[in-house]
Amino acid sequence: MLRFVLYIFVVPFVLWALESININGIFKKNRYYQARFVYLIFALSLSYLLVNFFIDFFTTTLLV
Repeated sequence: MLRFVLYIFVVPFVLWALESININGIFKKNRYYQARFVYLIFALSLSYLLVNFFIDFFTTTLLV
């Protein structure tokens, strides 16, 4: 349950942070949907890593 709540809070911040990257400049012309798909995959994977870091950090520091 805690993991789900952390995802709800982390995903908007990751999306907000990724808005500063011009990912469309990396892709070919007229490849908007592919660029958005990579953006979505990158946002979800970054959120996953960030939530797991918080969970591991808090369980490690609170148990010691």
